[in-house]
Amino acid sequence: MDTPPLALTSPRTRPALGTVAELLKPITWFPPMWAFACGAVAAGQDLRTRWDLLFLGLMLTGPLVCASSQAVNDWFDRHVDAINEPNRPIPSGRMPGRWGLGIAIAWTGLSLLWATLMGSWGFVACGLAIALSWAYSAPPVRLKNNGWWGNTACALSYEGLAWLTGTAVMLGGAWPGPHSIALALLYSAGAHGIMTLNDFKAIEGDRRMGVASLPVQLGEHGAARVACVFMLLPQVAVTLLLAHWQLPWHAAAVLVLAVLQCPLMAKFLRQPVERALHVSAFGVPLFVSGMMVSAWGLRHLNLLQNTLGTL
Repeated sequence: MDTPPLALTSPRTRPALGTVAELLKPITWFPPMWAFACGAVAAGQDLRTRWDLLFLGLMLTGPLVCASSQAVNDWFDRHVDAINEPNRPIPSGRMPGRWGLGIAIAWTGLSLLWATLMGSWGFVACGLAIALSWAYSAPPVRLKNNGWWGNTACALSYEGLAWLTGTAVMLGGAWPGPHSIALALLYSAGAHGIMTLNDFKAIEGDRRMGVASLPVQLGEHGAARVACVFMLLPQVAVTLLLAHWQLPWHAAAVLVLAVLQCPLMAKFLRQPVERALHVSAFGVPLFVSGMMVSAWGLRHLNLLQNTLGTL
C-alpha cells in the first residue's frame, strides 16, 4: 500500500513539544493506570507503605508504556490517519521526517529502563506489554489488521496485564492468585468491547487501507452487538463471582453499574456510528467503576483471609 509523505506541510526540522505530547496521547493513559491501581487495591496490602511502588507502576503503565504504544501506533498508522485524522501530528507534517519512529523507539527503551525499578515481575510484564504494542501496530505481524486479534492484544495489555502487575508488585513479586486472575481476564474481555467502540470513528480509512476492524468485518450493527456482548457478559460473570465469594454488596454494586449501561447500549445498537462516542463517554466510566468496586471487594476478601490465617 502507498504511504503519504512523512512531512506534508511543515518546514520544521523538529516537532514542537506540544506536538510530541499530542503524539503520546495523555488522554489514553487512564485505562492501564486505572487497571494497575485496581490490581494494587485488590492485593490487600497497606498502600501507605508501598506508595513508591504504586507511583512507579502508575508512571510505567500510563506515561511510559501506554504513551510508547500510542507513538508506535501513530507511526505505523500514518497512512490510515491521513484519511481518518489528517490533522494528527504525523500526517499533518507537524511531526516531520522520522521523528515519530524515533520517539516510539526512545519511549520504548525508557519504559524498559523504568521497569527495572519494579523487580522481575514488573520488568517482564513491561516487556510483554511492549511486545504486544509493537505486534499490534508494526508489520509483519500488525495484529490491528484483524479486529479480533488486535482488540484482544490491546485489552489484555491495557487491562488484564496491568491489573495483574499491580497485584504482583504489591505482593512483592508473588503470584497474584486465582481470584485476581479471574477478574483481570474478565475485565480484559470487557475491554475488547471497549476497543471495538473506538473503531467506529475510523471505518472509512480502515476499509480503504485494508484494516479489518470489527465494524469493517461485521458491519456497523454487527460490530455494535459484539461490542455490547463483550462488555456486558464479563460484568455479569464478575457479579456472580463476587456473590460466590460472599461479597454480596460488591456484587450488587457491579450489577447496578452494568444495568445503568443498558440504556446507552440500546441507543448505540440503533445508531452505532453516531452513538459509539456517547457510550465511550458515559458507559465506559460505569464499566471501570465496576472494576474498582470489584477490586475493593477482593481486597476485603484478602484482608479477611489474612486475618483468619493469623488466628
